[in-house]
Amino acid sequence: MKAWVHHETGGPEVLRLEDRPLPQPGPGEVLVRNRAIGLNPVDWKFILWGHPAWDWPHIPGVDGAGEVAALGEGVAHLALGAHVAYHNDLLRPGSFAEYTVIPVRAAIPLPESLSFAAAAAIPCPGLTARQAVDKLPLAPGAQVLVTGASGAVGGAVLQLARGRGWVVHAVASQPQAARVLRLGAATVTDYRHAGWQNDWAVRIKDQPLDAIIDMVSGVHAASLAPLLSANGHLVCIQDRQEAAPLPAFTTTISLHEVGLNALHAHGSDRQWGALVAAGAQMAQAIAAGHFDPQIIEVAGFGDLPGALERLRVGPNPGNRVVVL
Repeated sequence: MKAWVHHETGGPEVLRLEDRPLPQPGPGEVLVRNRAIGLNPVDWKFILWGHPAWDWPHIPGVDGAGEVAALGEGVAHLALGAHVAYHNDLLRPGSFAEYTVIPVRAAIPLPESLSFAAAAAIPCPGLTARQAVDKLPLAPGAQVLVTGASGAVGGAVLQLARGRGWVVHAVASQPQAARVLRLGAATVTDYRHAGWQNDWAVRIKDQPLDAIIDMVSGVHAASLAPLLSANGHLVCIQDRQEAAPLPAFTTTISLHEVGLNALHAHGSDRQWGALVAAGAQMAQAIAAGHFDPQIIEVAGFGDLPGALERLRVGPNPGNRVVVL
């Protein structure tokens, strides 16, 4: 098979298109013939960083969609030719190839009416967003602030939160305001306005925030903690809170971290079943026109390094995918 591999760490320019042996699925695995590949920031970051668990040369990529081409021992609930999307463990050989072996428990079943390009945009951004909103035990009408709302994960969060009846306040650049409002935001705050956090400090006196979902950094999330009401929730999607951001026994907020890839090592089959079901629900909603996959670029397989570089440089108001 053809695969984009790297023999060393570096930017997307270190990727090389090479012939690699066709992998075979083991027990509890399936071989997927990739029809589309979803690109994510974690891809270029780990090409740059590397990982001690990798064998070299390494095939990167965590997200893909395609057809089941072979079944490993013990796999009975998927048929050959079935359409699936997946998030693969970044420690394994990845999706930047014509074929990828994945654990069967990570296979998201797809409606045949859904394009593979749209399906490839689901796993990492969509399931990360689903994990984030699932952290929050909030009733309809809850007030939620979402930073980084114009990105791929942020846009998925907006749509999922809207579906739960929350009132979502997006923090994004002004040029993206119309788009995030369409995706489900009730209001938009321009993060380029230097005093926006101070404005919100005044605003919460009349409009307390029940939760904040931050997609910037742990430090940024900590700076927002004072905006939360008593018993509020702070969700970090980029980084985590290493220490409590507020004094003990004050607003007693709850801290949440999100790590989709960690579920490959630490998630149970039951948890993966629920996550895959959520992905399948999202796929059905996209096929029905009720969920926006936010695709901003569809590139060819030969241009994968270029598309990954465009992702690295940004801006990225949505998802970039590659088709084979």
